Amino acid sequence: MEVKEKAKLITEETTSLVINNYENKKRSDIFTIFGILCFIFILLLLITFCIFTLINTKSNKIANGVYIKGIDVSNLTKEEAKQKISQYINSSIPEEIKLKHNDFETSISPSQLTIYFNTNQAIDIAYQIGKNDNIFQNNLEILKALFFKIHIDPGFTINEEQLKHNLQDISSKLPDRVIESSCYIDGNNLIITKGCKGTIIKVEESANYIKNNINILNLQNGPLELITETQSPTPINLDAIYNEIHKPPVDAYYTQNPYRVHPSENGLDFNISLEDAKKLLQEEKEEYIIPLKIVYPNITTNMIGTEAFPDLLSEFSTKYATSNRNRTTNLILAANKINGTVLMPGETFSYNKVVGERTIEAGYKEAPIYVEGRVEDGLGGGICQITTTLYNAALFANLDIIERSNHQFIPSYANASRDATVVYGAIDFKFKNNRNYPIKITCSVANGIANFKIFGLKTDEDYDVEITSRITGTTSNAIYSEAYKILKKNGAIISSEILSKDTYKKH
Repeated sequence: MEVKEKAKLITEETTSLVINNYENKKRSDIFTIFGILCFIFILLLLITFCIFTLINTKSNKIANGVYIKGIDVSNLTKEEAKQKISQYINSSIPEEIKLKHNDFETSISPSQLTIYFNTNQAIDIAYQIGKNDNIFQNNLEILKALFFKIHIDPGFTINEEQLKHNLQDISSKLPDRVIESSCYIDGNNLIITKGCKGTIIKVEESANYIKNNINILNLQNGPLELITETQSPTPINLDAIYNEIHKPPVDAYYTQNPYRVHPSENGLDFNISLEDAKKLLQEEKEEYIIPLKIVYPNITTNMIGTEAFPDLLSEFSTKYATSNRNRTTNLILAANKINGTVLMPGETFSYNKVVGERTIEAGYKEAPIYVEGRVEDGLGGGICQITTTLYNAALFANLDIIERSNHQFIPSYANASRDATVVYGAIDFKFKNNRNYPIKITCSVANGIANFKIFGLKTDEDYDVEITSRITGTTSNAIYSEAYKILKKNGAIISSEILSKDTYKKH
């Protein structure tokens, strides 16, 4: 029994040993196969990595999965991507950006806003994905773009100041806009109109809202709603209005070194106290009327003596018949209106404005005038002699003649083309002080002579003036003439210009 048991034990041990050796050999084979497979996998991975890297390194196109402004630019060259993005952006921005507030609609031109999307920079960023110096990082970026997508916003710039300016302008045109209080002068009254509550555009918020919609290219889906708020008008500030309206009078004066005339200015003031004006505004009214008064200076410009005008620039006289008292009266009235007139540099003299309407109330008399080729008595007759005398004085002072018309017939007191006529409300005589210093006009009508003198300050730029006129032709019904102005310096002719070509009827 012991021998059998020992044999059995030996057999079992031998069997176990054989099995163990087999299993160990089998495990070793598995490890060997696994190792070979791992080596092959790594080798394939390495080959794939190298090929993948080589392809990406040599590629001149943007990696897969890259988007700019939501547009897929995968596998595009930079130029192709630029063309595609630019076309998309241009097609997404309309010719007019439409805006609305309730039923009110308006628009802003994008060309005014100088909208610029930085597509070149965005395309450069997209192109550089997977093209850096680190090949491992490159491949990682490419895989990330492929599986997770990469979105690039190019960003944009806009003329924000212009946008806000446009919005402020639109705000002032809203149908339900705020009506601010206002004031204006009508004759001798200050009219103040009361404002009313309304809507204004919230410029900052609306500008940001519009910019955001431009950035996301959301401009084709109907008008953008403006952001507004209700606002009350600015309360009437009578103190501020008074400070703006009130102006004290300024007396005229002059200085001699250098020669300069400082003209007088009329003042303006409320014709009631400021306290009474404020009481008026306490009433619930849409319009308030505050009476005004003109405050005159103590010394007007015309009151400055001729000592402020040291040089006689020109003088001209015409003769009249003292026997015609009515006509003489008219001459004196017109001359007195003009006498002492001062014209500042650049100021224009208007005969009708200075002399005024010739009326009975003003003292004018009936005297002969030309009416449709006939001589008839008319109110203010004869005053054209004053016009003519002043016209010639202005010519000799080398002043700019702005408006002048000749008579129907050649007058007895002047040669052809040396006269000037006026008709109140229809024909005026005007000239301009083209000098750098004020001029003063003095005139007198006495003893059969109407005389005009123009004073000012002579300079080295002044010329000696000659006026010539001549008859150029006659017919059975008409006389033709022309006048010239010749400027001389030290006896030499500097220039010669034609003043007028005139046609007169024959008596």
